[in-house]
Amino acid sequence: MAVQTFPPMRALSLTGGAVPQRGFTPAEFEHRLARAQRILHAHWLDAVFVTSPPNVRYFTGFDSQFWESPTRPWFVVVPAQGKPIAVVPEIGAPEMARTWLDDVRSWPAPVPSDDGISLLRATLEAIPARFGRIGAELGREMSLRMPVTDFLTLRDTLSREIVDGSPAIWEMRLVKTDAEIAHIAHICAIASDAYEALPAAISVCESEREAVRKLRIDIARRGADSTPFMPAISGPGGVDQIVCGPGDRILEEGDILFIDTGSTFDGYFCDFDRNYAIGTLSSEAARVHEALWLATEAGIAAAVPGATTDEVWRTMNAYLEEAGAIGNNVGRLGHGLGLQLTEPPSHRPGDGTIIVENMVLTIEPGMEYAPGKMIVHEENIVVTGDGPRLLTSRAPRDMPVIR
Repeated sequence: MAVQTFPPMRALSLTGGAVPQRGFTPAEFEHRLARAQRILHAHWLDAVFVTSPPNVRYFTGFDSQFWESPTRPWFVVVPAQGKPIAVVPEIGAPEMARTWLDDVRSWPAPVPSDDGISLLRATLEAIPARFGRIGAELGREMSLRMPVTDFLTLRDTLSREIVDGSPAIWEMRLVKTDAEIAHIAHICAIASDAYEALPAAISVCESEREAVRKLRIDIARRGADSTPFMPAISGPGGVDQIVCGPGDRILEEGDILFIDTGSTFDGYFCDFDRNYAIGTLSSEAARVHEALWLATEAGIAAAVPGATTDEVWRTMNAYLEEAGAIGNNVGRLGHGLGLQLTEPPSHRPGDGTIIVENMVLTIEPGMEYAPGKMIVHEENIVVTGDGPRLLTSRAPRDMPVIR
């Protein structure tokens, strides 16, 4: 395959440098609900009920640090007609009542013998029965935040069938609103600026842990709410994995330092990495970095409305094969992004998702070029009617060197 060159991609400014307003208007949630209800009808569902923090937040705007406590389950019912209904522990009812919802029902949790199940059952039974099916978070990249025994009790005593509602829920969340995109763009800009400033803040002989501490603090100072994800690893000429760390390993001449971040603003994630050469960069590592940079450009350019995730994968993989890739333990070359660090779809063979306007995606080619030596690139984009636009500031074509 002949190597193609591309004009430099520029980040898309969606906020004009202004910080997006926290939270969302009732009109925003009404828009989400109208779309959700069209999708419920298309999937022959009378309602879905959700329990996980991202889904509860998507439909209500409710957020709480109390999610860290697993003692109490929380439920939101999204019916095919009418507004969502919250079924929540009494401890959370006052704050849930401050959202755009009108109907907030509660019980004095925790009550292990019946932790909201009878109240949830009564709420679901009162939903108009057109299809006789209720969706729950049972499938792809979903989880129930309730005891499995309680779910089985609900399933066995409800007059309607409980089915996998995850295809419908992901269809609702896959396409982002303009307000959601502005949130993601803002956190991408914050992390981009911090990444660019990092080389001046660290040096050879510091540890991976110290480098991450400095980056995490800088991202927070620039306006991020949290950084729940920041793996970092270093190694001579590359790394052997990208999901663990940081450790106490000292950065040495000839290393490549990989840092990835999933930082958030008002619940929405960025997810992209950067690579830094420590002292010097070998010619072989520089060659691989160049191939990955070009693969990233090609992947961005391929992510247009009407293309499939398989096609985006094939476009990037062609560059990796030409560059001599011997493997890639990541298993895919990018994914969706939003209220979760990773969301569907996946850029991989067989995914088959058709890319549409207002999807937010990561473009993430990576290659192992020698045993235990891997380099990975990642950028975040939004798909527009005019083509893909960067939300991150593009990584430099030449790997930054830390001395």
